[in-house]
Amino acid sequence: MANGRYAPSPTGELHIGNLRTALVAWLCARSTGGRFLLRFEDLDRVTSRPEHRNGQLRDLVAIGLDFDGEPLVQSTRFEAHHAAIDALIADGHTYECFCTRREIADAVRAPNGPAPSTGYPGTCRSLTNRQRAEHHAAGRRPAVRLRGHGARIVDDRFLGRVELPVDDVVIRRNDGVPAYNLAVVVDDAYQNVEEVVRADDLLGSSAPQARIAELLSLAPVSYVHIPLVVTSSGERLSKRDGAVTLADLRAVGVTPAQVRTTLDRSIGMTEAGPEHFVLAAVPRSPWVFDRAEF
Repeated sequence: MANGRYAPSPTGELHIGNLRTALVAWLCARSTGGRFLLRFEDLDRVTSRPEHRNGQLRDLVAIGLDFDGEPLVQSTRFEAHHAAIDALIADGHTYECFCTRREIADAVRAPNGPAPSTGYPGTCRSLTNRQRAEHHAAGRRPAVRLRGHGARIVDDRFLGRVELPVDDVVIRRNDGVPAYNLAVVVDDAYQNVEEVVRADDLLGSSAPQARIAELLSLAPVSYVHIPLVVTSSGERLSKRDGAVTLADLRAVGVTPAQVRTTLDRSIGMTEAGPEHFVLAAVPRSPWVFDRAEF
């Protein structure tokens, strides 16, 4: 038995790729008799909207997913997130980062510099007190980064054992808002989530998230990272690249039940229902989205 969850960002409609991931997460939990929870990760306070939350919930229910308890809205948990961040700061596991996205991109692209072993080149990791004071005096607001440490073996129920670097991820943004990698760990522990199912583009987040859980003495989660849904050209499916929503499909006469049947087929299921789900039957390669299948 493993409790699972689905945690979309309420910034727009869910597309077919999102719904497929949600379905696999639901099946992993329900096939083992576990609870399945819904959490809306509304850390983006600019584009998150209650109407998006409501629409996403309707679409998930429309394809046959059910949830235990009331959905958790992540922004209601900011106090707990900040308490966790403060604990990591007090224990010396963080540092202030004054870099802009442009500066990070330029540092990573620098032709003569050393190639970073992680996603962040460590520019601010060893700043002196004087350098930090100068940045503060210049009005630069820092983010807070985790001090990553080496590599970590992540056990993934779909991919097996994977060695990944523990990156210096941001845990508090420079606008003071808790960052994804911190909030997700704290909230998974709060909701007693035991298994996290998501697309494999988030695999790299697993090692720093596991490190954060360890430093905060929180129970670890297990992982299942499944291949993405991609376009015919191999690009990640997105609205910009022609991804479709349930509303789009309804407009051309495709019902949610037909969508569910197609999604079931895409993950190797020949009969509907959690009792027929076998994780090993999910294809190892990305699913190429084709409107003709619906």
